[in-house]
Amino acid sequence: MFTLKEVAKTIDHSLLHPTMTDAELIAGCKLAIEYDVAAVCIKPYFVKQTAELLKDSDVKVCSVIGFPHGNSTIQTKVFETRLACKDGATEIDMVVNVGKVLGEDWRYVKKEIFAINKECVKHGAILKVIFENDFIPKDKYKIKLCKICSTIGVAFVKTSTGYGYVKLPSGDYNYKGATEHDLQLMRKYSAPEVQIKAAGGVRTLDGLLRIRELGCTRMGATATAAICEDAKERLGLKSKEVEKVTSGY
Repeated sequence: MFTLKEVAKTIDHSLLHPTMTDAELIAGCKLAIEYDVAAVCIKPYFVKQTAELLKDSDVKVCSVIGFPHGNSTIQTKVFETRLACKDGATEIDMVVNVGKVLGEDWRYVKKEIFAINKECVKHGAILKVIFENDFIPKDKYKIKLCKICSTIGVAFVKTSTGYGYVKLPSGDYNYKGATEHDLQLMRKYSAPEVQIKAAGGVRTLDGLLRIRELGCTRMGATATAAICEDAKERLGLKSKEVEKVTSGY
């Protein structure tokens, strides 16, 4: 059983598509306020404006760092983090250097995550570390990342960017995003205090409720309105009156 507020507060409303205009970002922030989601995940250049738009709401400002491929230098990622926090972000979603993960350069990986988490803590922000699991074929690397993040004490580990496209045998590109296997693995191998965020491919209320059952407390979503309207319909609500909704699982 879940309340409408619990559904909404699971969602980080994602406004990250490279073609989104300022008008679309403003509209997205207003939608996030309307549904009272957990956070707006916004492109870095728009953090300051987003903080202003959300200042009288309970919706947090989240920026992305090294997005979407994680290949910036550590110094660049730290600078991006510092600037985002100064502009008003209180949450940071950072992409790891996947090449360093696959090359098993764990010293570098630890150094990077530690440096960015330190910068977040300095500004009173929290860090979500994006693994980009579509690029990581072996569970052992995901497990190692969970353990590193747990030792450092980040707030969240996150499955994907939603833009981790892999070339298929057909020549087309696609991604799996947040799979049940990965969510279960990340919950199992992360410290209890490290939360799990699902991203990529979760577009329905039942999908949201399922990932909550798997131990996730946040998910990235572009289908925020559809999910919340479905929740309201199941509750028989015309307003944001809070009642109960069952998952169907």
